[in-house]
Amino acid sequence: MKFFLHLWESYLVHLVDILIVAYIFYRLILLIKGTRAFQVALGIVLLFLLTILTRDVIHLHTLAWLLEKFWMAGVVVLIVVFQPELRTALARLGSPHFGHSSSGETNFIKELIVALKDFTEQRIGALIVLEQETGLREFIDTGTKINGEVTRELLHSIFYPKSILHDGAVIIRHGHILAGGCILPVSDDPEIARVLGMRHRAALGLSEITDAWVIVVSEESGLLSLARKGELTRGITLEELANQLFELYRTKKAGVFTHLFQKIRT
Repeated sequence: MKFFLHLWESYLVHLVDILIVAYIFYRLILLIKGTRAFQVALGIVLLFLLTILTRDVIHLHTLAWLLEKFWMAGVVVLIVVFQPELRTALARLGSPHFGHSSSGETNFIKELIVALKDFTEQRIGALIVLEQETGLREFIDTGTKINGEVTRELLHSIFYPKSILHDGAVIIRHGHILAGGCILPVSDDPEIARVLGMRHRAALGLSEITDAWVIVVSEESGLLSLARKGELTRGITLEELANQLFELYRTKKAGVFTHLFQKIRT
């Protein structure tokens, strides 16, 4: 018994401590990745490295003094800059479903598939983004806030050809439409530009820089496509898409740590 207590106090407790801290940083990076805050975070890291360099390596005393004065107010600066991200993180932490998807997060798939069936049959162009771990706030802010449940009728009203929102993207998080008419980054691959329209290039562009799943319906052919991880699957069937989406959100329900291990393996 004493051996195991000694082992815990000497090694295991430190290992657990490191893993918890690493996981916290991992979640924070995922929370701000793909947003303007990510660039700010990179700038702060570079500023911190510059502070260490000027103070301890090349001994630029005046510059080091100025940087140290900046860090005295650093906590306040960080709170102001990352206020939206901190609020989101605390809201998730306080949620009874923290680490797990709610049942409503899979119920929306049925409504989505029914709407997509209509779009493909009627050749109504559509661009639908399913947010995953990477935050999409900077793209949500380019559109019109909706914050409504995913329903066939709401999707029809958004992508109706005469609607002012039909040319942009709809962004969905946890089964709710956050915004419509959103502007997405377009893939700059010259080969893709020759064969794909603007919706497909936008879907591919977003999937190249985030982990979002982006669904596209071609206005010309009614063809259904799915972009993820920088790859575009064209001509996917509604049944295949539904199966992939249900599998995606079932995986999320397995819990935070299971999801983390699956990400590490892939």
